[in-house]
Amino acid sequence: MYDIDPSRIDLAQEFKRKPFGRHSAELQRVLNRMRSEPFEGHYVLLRDNRFGPWKLAQLGRRPQDPMILTGDLFQDRIEAEWAVFKLRWKRLTGQDLALD
Repeated sequence: MYDIDPSRIDLAQEFKRKPFGRHSAELQRVLNRMRSEPFEGHYVLLRDNRFGPWKLAQLGRRPQDPMILTGDLFQDRIEAEWAVFKLRWKRLTGQDLALD
């Protein structure tokens, strides 16, 4: 499995600049690794309706287990995606991402 190099802050900066659309091959590898985490504890974004806030949740151990809301709310999807990226980065590298 692909290991994320925590010193590659440039990849995090690339994601922050452009969270949607085409990415460099290296950033795409990072995103593929982040998105292929085991089910339990995987971070996801939820939205109750088209205009509501984005809610951060974590998946349970099995698909039928309830999701656990973290209490974090985001009005902006880009802000929400960045928050998830940072959480996944920390989970996979063991290091906080030193970018805001």
